[in-house]
Amino acid sequence: MKILIGIDGSSASDAALQEVILRPWPKGSEFKLVTAVDPFFFVRAPQLLEETKKSTNEELEEDAAGLRTKGWPVSTEVLLENPRHAIPKLATDWKAELAVLGSHGRGTFTRLMIGSTAQAVLRHAPCSVEIVRTPRGDRAGRGAHGMRILLPTDGSEYAALAANRVAERPWPEGSIFKVLACPEYPVLIGEYPYYAPEQLVELSKASEAQARAAAEAAAAVLRNSGLEVKTEVTEPRESPARTILSSAELWQSDLIVMGSHGRRGFDRLVMGSVSESVAMHAHCSVEVVRQFLIL
Repeated sequence: MKILIGIDGSSASDAALQEVILRPWPKGSEFKLVTAVDPFFFVRAPQLLEETKKSTNEELEEDAAGLRTKGWPVSTEVLLENPRHAIPKLATDWKAELAVLGSHGRGTFTRLMIGSTAQAVLRHAPCSVEIVRTPRGDRAGRGAHGMRILLPTDGSEYAALAANRVAERPWPEGSIFKVLACPEYPVLIGEYPYYAPEQLVELSKASEAQARAAAEAAAAVLRNSGLEVKTEVTEPRESPARTILSSAELWQSDLIVMGSHGRRGFDRLVMGSVSESVAMHAHCSVEVVRQFLIL
């Protein structure tokens, strides 16, 4: 597995690196630490840009020590480009399978909204992307041991891909998994078409049945890999994104893993509204799973 880690010297990127160091990874995995330095700010000081590149590379080598101590092969690279463009491009060129970033860079100020670089990578990288948030409350004491991983599913091919990725990877001992399905009901606005009450009940039952089937199918994939799994089918009180966020907070999830699109996904290169909303607002880390695409 090829894992790309974005580093910018912020506490959020430090947390992302530590999360990667603490977790188990598939045998044969390799890592690349990358920092992007925007040359725009050095137009009038080219010598300073070279010095910055040199010192940044030295810092990356120091950051790589933690992974090398674990026996993983690690390379480093300093890119002279805007990070919002440079990291997705490097993920493509290096054929990364997962890009990991902190939720905020140095310039961000709110805890719940992800930073502009993380959002750009989330939208444009052709691989899976994990946005790491610093654990809070009880989660902080667990570290990467005995993680709680929430896997939302709607039965789509993208959700199935996420379930397979989770099942294929090693996880810390004692980790538990919850598969979450949120039934969807049609939003009926206006006078036409007309649905009789019994037709609405039938639609509701069909949606609930589909959600339960999706949850059981994803849970079976995880159980076949020996993982401890529970399932939950929610009441249709809120939008799927809000339901996922509230469930993750209530269960004190360490990580949400979900597909890049739901059953209504229309373009593999544009983020689905639910997955992006969850990634932007979650209180825990979020991994959005994509199949690597050659652009």
